[in-house]
Amino acid sequence: MERLMVRYRVKAERAAENERYIAQVFEQLERERPAGVRYASFKLEDGVSFVHIVSREASGGRNPLSELSAFKAFAAGVRERCEEPPVTVKLNEIGSYGFFGE
Repeated sequence: MERLMVRYRVKAERAAENERYIAQVFEQLERERPAGVRYASFKLEDGVSFVHIVSREASGGRNPLSELSAFKAFAAGVRERCEEPPVTVKLNEIGSYGFFGE
């Protein structure tokens, strides 16, 4: 199991566009319900910073999230939308309570 956090800041004029891409990812997740992934996205109070948290349980290094067409569309232009590029960090859990649906 791998848990990651991705954070970045978009250009103010691209924030709504970024949110639309994220919404499309969640719409596809709801339709297809891929196994082996838990995913959450957050917009921070400044309105232009975003944080995504993903838990991947799939075997063989497979990432069900990155296989989604909506996620591919989101990821394809994210760097152009950004003022501060995405930074991915691995999360090493100390503890959680109901956070990952356990």
